[in-house]
Amino acid sequence: MATDTRLFIAEENCKRLDIFLSEQTDEFTRSRIKKLIEDGQVCVDGIPVKKSGESVKKGAQVVVTVPKPQEYAVKAENIPIDIVYQDDEIAVVNKPQGMTVHIGNGNTQGTLVNALLYALDRLSGIGGVLRPGIVHRIDKDTSGLLVVAKNDRAHASLAAQIAEKSARRVYYALLEGCLKEDRGRIVTDIGRHPTDRTKMAVLRDGEGKIAITDFETVTRFGTEFTLCRFILQTGRTHQIRVHAKHMGHPVAGDPVYGYKKQKFNLSGQLLHAYALELTHPTTGERMAFNAPLPPVFEGILNKLRRQYGVEISL
Repeated sequence: MATDTRLFIAEENCKRLDIFLSEQTDEFTRSRIKKLIEDGQVCVDGIPVKKSGESVKKGAQVVVTVPKPQEYAVKAENIPIDIVYQDDEIAVVNKPQGMTVHIGNGNTQGTLVNALLYALDRLSGIGGVLRPGIVHRIDKDTSGLLVVAKNDRAHASLAAQIAEKSARRVYYALLEGCLKEDRGRIVTDIGRHPTDRTKMAVLRDGEGKIAITDFETVTRFGTEFTLCRFILQTGRTHQIRVHAKHMGHPVAGDPVYGYKKQKFNLSGQLLHAYALELTHPTTGERMAFNAPLPPVFEGILNKLRRQYGVEISL
């Protein structure tokens, strides 16, 4: 694999190698530096060092060997994708339903990562060779917005915003049945299903990770369906889908958590990441993006509008 080598010379004593490197360049985050050290990619005076806490003496030559970003093991593929916005730091993509975000579980081609490697000039390396640039993900059969990082600094900033809840993510879902509440907050623990490890489930306190979802009812279609707006406060796997089922109103078309018998012949759940707000990692500008509902989702809503004579305002 092709590599890129950086040389840094210590102008004074430093107690920790990772601190020294973080002060020399803002290209890498502390977590990225730690991984490079643990992987044996950092040498001090010609000797590989694998401990971040190793001291650095004045005059020491520190060499960092970094795999070039373009040498990812994942193949770039010319797959058309909807890039809503991009600059030198980030890209915002409107992912279609049916596309897996990254390599894994037997998916080696046709993922969003394959498409990003072809469409973008670079991606951050924090996610490793299988998930370059991926800050957060949405399920294969969920459509909508996600942000991609082009370098490690942007990746760290975006990940922190999601963790600190300063990034805002809004979803729309068509739920089975009539949701009685106009609005509310769901707070549970979510983890792997105790008997089916391919699923997630609401667990007893302390047995999973805390999951918080706010919801607002947009429109009710009689007793058949409810159009609902969800705002994520945490980002657990399948969170909205599991919480919808927990409320007794699974997402329409959900092949895992939904009803086997359904009114519409759907190939996946009607769940769409509609809005994304974040702070730009470099400029500090607050940015907001929207992605219209996909044609299948919009088409079903139009049928329900006509059937029930209701108007919808997203």
